[in-house]
Amino acid sequence: MKNEIIVPDGKEVNRAQAAKKADILLGLQWGDEGKGKMVDFLTPKYDVVARFQGGPNAGHTLEFDGQKYVLRSIPSGIFQGDKLNLIGNGVVLDPILFRKEAEELAQAGHNLQERLLISKKAHLILPTHRLLDQANEAAKGKAKIGTTGKGIGPTYTDKVSRNGLRIGDILDGFAEKYVQARNRHIEMINSLNASAIAKGGSPVALDGLEALEKEWMQSIDFLRQFRFIDSEHFVNKCLTNNKSILCEGAQGSLLDVDFGSYPFVTSSNTICAGACTGLGLAPSRIGEVYGIFKAYCTRVGSGPFPTELFDEMGKKMRDIGHEYGAVTGRERRCGWIDLVALRYTIMLNGVTQLIMMKSDVLDTFPTIKACTAYRVNGELTRDFPFSIDKGVEPVYEELPGWQTDLTHCSKQDELPEAFINYVNFLERELATPIKIISVGPDREATIWR
Repeated sequence: MKNEIIVPDGKEVNRAQAAKKADILLGLQWGDEGKGKMVDFLTPKYDVVARFQGGPNAGHTLEFDGQKYVLRSIPSGIFQGDKLNLIGNGVVLDPILFRKEAEELAQAGHNLQERLLISKKAHLILPTHRLLDQANEAAKGKAKIGTTGKGIGPTYTDKVSRNGLRIGDILDGFAEKYVQARNRHIEMINSLNASAIAKGGSPVALDGLEALEKEWMQSIDFLRQFRFIDSEHFVNKCLTNNKSILCEGAQGSLLDVDFGSYPFVTSSNTICAGACTGLGLAPSRIGEVYGIFKAYCTRVGSGPFPTELFDEMGKKMRDIGHEYGAVTGRERRCGWIDLVALRYTIMLNGVTQLIMMKSDVLDTFPTIKACTAYRVNGELTRDFPFSIDKGVEPVYEELPGWQTDLTHCSKQDELPEAFINYVNFLERELATPIKIISVGPDREATIWR
């Protein structure tokens, strides 16, 4: 009977079924949707914020009290002082970048030791992983996929091939495990360098590895200040004890390794299912799924983008929206909103509530376009196809712009009619309610519907 509890009607139910469920917030496009701001905004409703996948290639930007912060590995609930934050087992962690991020936050008055937990099963990004990432790209020549060069892909590759090092390894026989992994990587880098040279490319230099390793080992020592936990037990006990959890995704659903625009994707599962494997949650313990999207579309790096704009309109979106990568600084490609892709990612994630970001970027546009279907090799479809690389023509519907400064709006009844019509149109097309609208980068520039 210890796994059963009695509910008010006298029936016995399984304890896990009766427990609180974890909510998930994730991106529905190609990343950069504004997840950091919304996690920070929603955190007061929760006891724990848990990051479930990705690495320091993801930059979550937050602005409040006149300050701007960019988080790469640390969950975005860290600024709400009474909340616990967890780096889950699905995350890959670079000790050097983590240390820099933590020290910057400490200098700004945010002490992390009492608020941040790290899963023992999270994988470590080694110095040689970064070099492997660069060597892989060099060996591909013109076929490169536009990786950030942070070592994310090689780290996940080692994880899947059962050659990775994890946070928990720091506690036992770490030096020997590290040397074995490093030597294996050096052999691989030399092989890739030979391939790059054969194609007329430049090899990746190994002569800076020793200095990088020294900094990395110092950062491993810094990591020891934090609490390493069996996170799968932690999150499930939290729910059983009626504690609320918000699971924070990184990148976007269209970058999912299985369902994104492969091969121009990240190396982890960015969709809702990634929270189950990246935190140790059963599917039955998932509650609300917040899907976050921009009022238009952006993408960083290589890969197909059906609604991309190459004219002044696209440049205007980039300039007004300050569309530059939070981590890389690269220009983001911009285009109209893609409802074919959004319907697809809403389906994959089981989204229950939508959050629309950066609506204010379109304030001055006289006409707003929305892609409602694709014409693929001459045939019309509303379904997202196997490949969007070639032969995909977006079919647009045009709506009148609101041409009003939304940043002055603080509640729903202040929003202009043309904007409300655009929101209603999106809800009909996506068959999912838009519950939150962001009209500026600050924490306060957010409207509940």
